Amino acid sequence: MRGEPLASPPALTPTLSRERERRQHEAPLLQVDGVSLDYRTPERVVRATHRVSFDVHAADRFVLLGPSGCGKSTLLKAVGGFIPPVEGEIRLDGRRVTQPGPDRIVVFQEFDQLPPWKTVKQNVMFPLLASRTLGRKEAAERALHYLDKVGLAKFADVHPHQLSGGMKQRVAIARALAMQPRVLLMDEPFAALDALTRRKMQQELLALWDEVRFTLLFVTHSIEEALVVGNRIALLSPHPGRMRAEINSHGFSLASLGGAEFQRTAQRIHDMLFEEEAEAAA
Repeated sequence: MRGEPLASPPALTPTLSRERERRQHEAPLLQVDGVSLDYRTPERVVRATHRVSFDVHAADRFVLLGPSGCGKSTLLKAVGGFIPPVEGEIRLDGRRVTQPGPDRIVVFQEFDQLPPWKTVKQNVMFPLLASRTLGRKEAAERALHYLDKVGLAKFADVHPHQLSGGMKQRVAIARALAMQPRVLLMDEPFAALDALTRRKMQQELLALWDEVRFTLLFVTHSIEEALVVGNRIALLSPHPGRMRAEINSHGFSLASLGGAEFQRTAQRIHDMLFEEEAEAAA
């Protein structure tokens, strides 16, 4: 069952209001329709999510937010085509998702997702060549283009061990965007970074989105990060994950941090999460 949307922050601009009205008349890019997901342990089969539904439109920054164990990362993997639903279906451009594909690229939180024997440029080129999307010359040009967008063009010929954690994540983002996927999937990509680097990466991600306008499906368990990164947030209940609510967060940004409306919304989400946890424990 789809969660009921919470009220948006009051200070929506006319542009955002028109954008919302336009989206209501557009077909969603990604549809998650009544999706239940299971995983197997040595003892039994465990339900990870139960009948979760939501729509993601082109250029959305859609965030899956919930406590640990609510199935949000499992749901992201299902959208990526790595886990088949046991109930419901996932559709991209109206077509059912049945397997991984270059139209959905994942950025994980681990720093070791870059082969260490390849240079930065070679890491970005690799999926373009492996998928035969581009020839070597075109792949090199596109790799340098996206490395420039994440501010790493001058590091194109160094190896990953020479980079900081934040820089490695920027390479991973450049590699993903170079494939020009229909949806960029990010599974807590900044969770392992220190607080200052995490804030900088959030800022750079939003600046990159302003320029490229990619469609983003982002997993986090941080309320603050969800409000900053997302323009829409799906709030999932504790295990098994169900849609608790959908929250419109268009009016928030990094500049909203510490503001009264931001803090009220964050507290409201916090109360909903812990209310659900208390009910689950009972």
